[in-house]
Amino acid sequence: MSLRAEALLAANNTLGEGIVWCDRTQTLFWTDIHAATLWSYRPTDGSTRQWPMPERLASFALCEADGWLLLGLASRLAFFHLDSHELRPIIEVEAELPTRLNDGACDRHGRFVFGTLHEPVAGDSQRPLGGFYRLHADLKLQRLPLGDVAISNSIAFSPGGDTMYYCDSPTRRILCCDYGDVPSQLRTFVDLQDIAGEPDGSTIDALGGLWTAQWGMGRVVRYRPDGSTDTIVELAAHQPTRPAFGGAKLDQLYITSARAGLDEQALANDALAGALFQLAVPFAGLPEPRFAGSPEACLPRPA
Repeated sequence: MSLRAEALLAANNTLGEGIVWCDRTQTLFWTDIHAATLWSYRPTDGSTRQWPMPERLASFALCEADGWLLLGLASRLAFFHLDSHELRPIIEVEAELPTRLNDGACDRHGRFVFGTLHEPVAGDSQRPLGGFYRLHADLKLQRLPLGDVAISNSIAFSPGGDTMYYCDSPTRRILCCDYGDVPSQLRTFVDLQDIAGEPDGSTIDALGGLWTAQWGMGRVVRYRPDGSTDTIVELAAHQPTRPAFGGAKLDQLYITSARAGLDEQALANDALAGALFQLAVPFAGLPEPRFAGSPEACLPRPA
């Protein structure tokens, strides 16, 4: 099946990413990583809102506590209150390495799973120096045994929560594993050596189909649970970054995109780069899992 998404909002994001639908407020949230800005869009009235961040915001999660987000900032994890703008730091990540946080999503148990990305200095090549981590509800951080990674992406969980999907984008392979206290049975889910682009962010539908943005290819592809291709969504932006299901029935697919790395000529040929895209699809998504940890755990204890 072939579908086409249309531009919904000309956001001109440098690196739009991390898109998440809040079913409680019927609001879409995403980040422009390089602009260090959190965005929101409300379909009922078309209103948008932006929050400046203290550093680049790579990914984030909704929280069980209303009004709060768990932020995956470039160097650390923190809680953020949308109305008061209060920031409550949790922990730094890979402080000794030239990396930053990248893709992340909550698992079905309310734990935040994320990966990092190597940021090479000028003249250096990107290397697998980062890793994958899990933040538990008690705010303890655990490194997952999923190998080293150069650009973490495609983190998503099957509807039952027993399979995790993830990738190191430059390898052009989406991996999966049996997911539990200790992930096991690591294996290749889809091999994409034959495409010119790279797998980026992903989401899961209620039937277990994995929808993956393909950076450099101008499309999002749905893979069945057996890894076969089912649906291709084309869009007028060369660098889609991550899809998410939203809307009252979770049957609207929203897609972020990026302008990063495109020179003046490329932007002239890719006028909608950085826009937010949307289309109705014959599939339904799942409510976004929320982080189970409490922002109150970050407050100083009384003496």
